[in-house]
Amino acid sequence: MLDIKVLRENPDAARSGAIKKHMPDRAEAVDRALAFDAELRALIPRLDAMRSEQKAGGKVLGKLNPEERVVFLAKQKQLKAELSVLEGEEKLLKEKLAEQLGLVPNIPDPEVPDGKDDSQNTEVRRVGEVRVFDFPVRAHYDIGEAQGWIDFARAADMAGSRNYMLFGDLVLLQDAILRFAVDLLVERGFVPIDPPLLVRDAAMFGTGFFPGGEEQTYRCEKDGLNLIGTSEVPVTSLHAGEILAEKDLPKKYVARSACFRREAGTYGKDTRGLYRVHQFHKVEQVIVDINDKERSLEHHESIVQNAEDLLQACDLPYRVVNVCGGDLGVPQAMKYDIETWMPSRESFSETHSASRFYDYQARRLNLRYRPEKGKPLFCHTLNNTVAASPRILIPLLENHQNADGTVNVPERLRPFLGGREVLGKPVF
Repeated sequence: MLDIKVLRENPDAARSGAIKKHMPDRAEAVDRALAFDAELRALIPRLDAMRSEQKAGGKVLGKLNPEERVVFLAKQKQLKAELSVLEGEEKLLKEKLAEQLGLVPNIPDPEVPDGKDDSQNTEVRRVGEVRVFDFPVRAHYDIGEAQGWIDFARAADMAGSRNYMLFGDLVLLQDAILRFAVDLLVERGFVPIDPPLLVRDAAMFGTGFFPGGEEQTYRCEKDGLNLIGTSEVPVTSLHAGEILAEKDLPKKYVARSACFRREAGTYGKDTRGLYRVHQFHKVEQVIVDINDKERSLEHHESIVQNAEDLLQACDLPYRVVNVCGGDLGVPQAMKYDIETWMPSRESFSETHSASRFYDYQARRLNLRYRPEKGKPLFCHTLNNTVAASPRILIPLLENHQNADGTVNVPERLRPFLGGREVLGKPVF
């Protein structure tokens, strides 16, 4: 969340940030937060004075005669009752203030373009050549079903729509790209993590998914737990409530996990194939570092480069876009999306998202570090997808397909597939 000082000193920036993100209801939370903050600040001097009076009472009591003592104790009793009421008001105001601060989104950085949705994201660069085929291009689902690699019908029978089952070589290809992603990040100094898939509400709130993302989350009501939609949630929450040593920063983690998303509100959209599904796998990179904007900017470029290096290693054309305000989530200050070319969609489509948050998540998680000099400060956090499957399988199958339905394996993935250069058998 934002520091209350930001709202006090520059409320227009917070309001404008929410409007830029197309969240007008969240802009109203700025004014509600300031109103509760004003009430709280007016109440605190009264509370402090009453607490001081109550504390001093013990010293006075011993100097009083019996009659004075009776009157004094009655007055102290009344003071205690009044103090209890005001402390209740203080607690309630703090809760209301925290609730409103939790609704105020992070302020977008100046370079975030205006726009209402992903159609207005701004292209930063384009890398790789889109392949020109000399045979009719087939979609990944046509290749996969013909090879016996994908079954949507049986998966839907047992689990409902937007579910799938992978078989044979496609399972191995999925494992290869995920293992390659982990290895790539480990080679670059990231610590691998196998995180929990179920987390408490505090982790969802701390990373900015709650409030607001409940409709997209699979909820286990009986246990009060939530299935993660990204390992960003448990990994960023790893040091919640801690004060880290500056010498131990940055913390760099890479996590491979299953992920789950309800896809609420997407009825009738991307219904065929592997693009939009309920269950998937992700390799996610997370960085926790000192409270330094320039360092965050450097980290942001580096984690984007990690994802680009994976795509280049797999000979996949892509573009990087600067995400506009209306496509930014609540906690992001700025986000790059990487969109990979998918022939069946005849477009570049999102496969990666890289976000920087500054101290927005850390404040919600009470995640701090102690500088060599001075008081503890809130950390900065960042994250980015390295690979997400089965979505990444779409460009892998479609860009590397052959006329007979077999699929060429990118050279960097072959060691994970026993050296095989081609997957499948001729089926067309």
